[in-house]
Amino acid sequence: MTPLPHRYTSELSGGPAGYAKVRTEALPDIRIATPAQYGGPGDAWTPEHLLLAAVQACFLFTFRAVAGAERVNFEYLELWTEGTVDRQDRRTKFTEIILRPRVTIGPEVDRTHIMRLLHKAERACLVSASLDTPIRVEPELVAATCLTLGG
Repeated sequence: MTPLPHRYTSELSGGPAGYAKVRTEALPDIRIATPAQYGGPGDAWTPEHLLLAAVQACFLFTFRAVAGAERVNFEYLELWTEGTVDRQDRRTKFTEIILRPRVTIGPEVDRTHIMRLLHKAERACLVSASLDTPIRVEPELVAATCLTLGG
């Protein structure tokens, strides 16, 4: 890791209606629009979806780092995320984000330990720590299965 502080940039362009484009150096552009709930087309990424995706990606990468530091192996992680937007304190905002990671683990993995690591990853996630939104983790552990081919 390079020393802090780190700086990140992005550029957004768009007109008075329709789609906008977000870009940053050396990455593909992302087309975004207003959510269908606010009259948008419903066929593009929205700021709301991008925020949830940022929380998800940060959670996965932080979990990888936490598990790796403690030499705990996992086979796969799927993460379903739900964010609720509502009025609170006379502002429309995310009032809760629920992370539902489904982690596939081998028989050698201590289930209690990996559950602690999942919660630790949420607390250590840079994006989650930057939000003023309660984030709840509801993990599920799944045992890895070995398939053998018979002849």
